[in-house]
Amino acid sequence: MAAVIGLIIGIVAGLFIQPTVPVALQPYLPIMVVAAIDALMGAARSYFERSFSDRAFIVSLFSNIIIAAVLVLVGNQLGVGSQLSTAVLVVLGIRIFSNATAIRRFLFRS
Repeated sequence: MAAVIGLIIGIVAGLFIQPTVPVALQPYLPIMVVAAIDALMGAARSYFERSFSDRAFIVSLFSNIIIAAVLVLVGNQLGVGSQLSTAVLVVLGIRIFSNATAIRRFLFRS
């Protein structure tokens, strides 16, 4: 419950404060946001499956974000940043939609 309250407070604060992102971090931010959404969807799925662990969620959240950012960094260093970013987005997108499908099946028994 604390994580949900923290998320809501963070969203509201971000809307009112409107922080600026440094130019050096701008290529990584979209990938990091999608990685965080993937972790949130995985947490929601595990909650509905009655196997949620707050420790596993925190580890998943930070490891997803760090791994995604490192992959984009390596891609930029190799000169294939946009292709590797696209690959990361596709993989994370597939995971997000598979988790959403599992949640839908649980909620609607379909």
